[in-house]
Amino acid sequence: MADVQPFRAVRYTGAAGPLADLVAPPYDAVTEEERRRLFTRSPYNVLHVTLPESPEEAGRLYRAWVEHGILEREAEPAAWLVAESYVGPDGVPGERHGIVVSVAAEPYEVGDVLPHERTHEDIRRERLQLLRAVEVQPEPILLVADTPLELSAPAEPPHLAVGGTRLWRADIDLDTLRDAQLLIADGHHRYESAVQYGLDRGPGHPRIMALVVPAHDAGLHVFPTHRVFSGRPDLAAQREGEPFETLEDALAALAAEPFDHSAAVAYRRDAVEVVRGGPRQLDVELVDRHGLAGIAYTPRSHEAVAAVDRAAADVAFLLREPRVDDVFGLARRGERMPPKSTYFHPKPLSGLLFHPVAA
Repeated sequence: MADVQPFRAVRYTGAAGPLADLVAPPYDAVTEEERRRLFTRSPYNVLHVTLPESPEEAGRLYRAWVEHGILEREAEPAAWLVAESYVGPDGVPGERHGIVVSVAAEPYEVGDVLPHERTHEDIRRERLQLLRAVEVQPEPILLVADTPLELSAPAEPPHLAVGGTRLWRADIDLDTLRDAQLLIADGHHRYESAVQYGLDRGPGHPRIMALVVPAHDAGLHVFPTHRVFSGRPDLAAQREGEPFETLEDALAALAAEPFDHSAAVAYRRDAVEVVRGGPRQLDVELVDRHGLAGIAYTPRSHEAVAAVDRAAADVAFLLREPRVDDVFGLARRGERMPPKSTYFHPKPLSGLLFHPVAA
């Protein structure tokens, strides 16, 4: 049974300035240029804590913000209903609904929270150092729940709103959610760092802030992460699949492929192919057999194709959209996908709510 609870959030006060100047994408979705811009937009922007000059500086800043009234803690615990309006990488608008709650960060062996991607030790170590320094989570991870949970945006004005994201304090019965199995959609490194933080401190589990979205929510969309290779003349010259006259024809053929085997479109300036792999093989595994040298990633197929067309890349591998049920099934079997296998969109904003580790 998942340990899911409301929590006493820490929030920006009016002294911090406009909320739009304070929030940011999660740490792993911020470019260096965007980091510089947001750093200068406000001295209180959450990136000063999520992507600091050092963990020690982040801890000092967070404590100073609390001391000087830039942040304050809510008097009562609450769950928060979230509605996120977005336009996906495919250009199609949508709206996703979920609940921000506090979840016990327990080892995967417990079975209530499942991973689906492999992680990197250096990133886990970096996030753990930061968590030790600030002892707060300024950004939620994204979890998918395998349970029906009817959510819709209330008619009254939201308690928090910025861009396409709106939040309401919600009196929601969490019992159904506690009976659910939860899949980490985004935030593996932060979750595993929180687990290690708890193991280092001794008995008891630390808690982590999570946006939980039911698997059946119409706005839950997982996009593929396409692979683009540059500096790889071996791949530029390779021919490995069924040729097609146009990219449109190849993509139509890819869409018709059954999911019992892997498949992808290989797009080169002088050739378009559908490449097929073996049974029970993931599409990303079919492509990742070429190694990681010269690889780049994008969820936008037009960007991948454009890189090849302008001779900035040798080949683009266009992948199918992963299915949430398939990702859940893989996780339940104890298997993990390579990094950058899925792209859940949108990424939950950082800085709307802060969750103390000992909440």
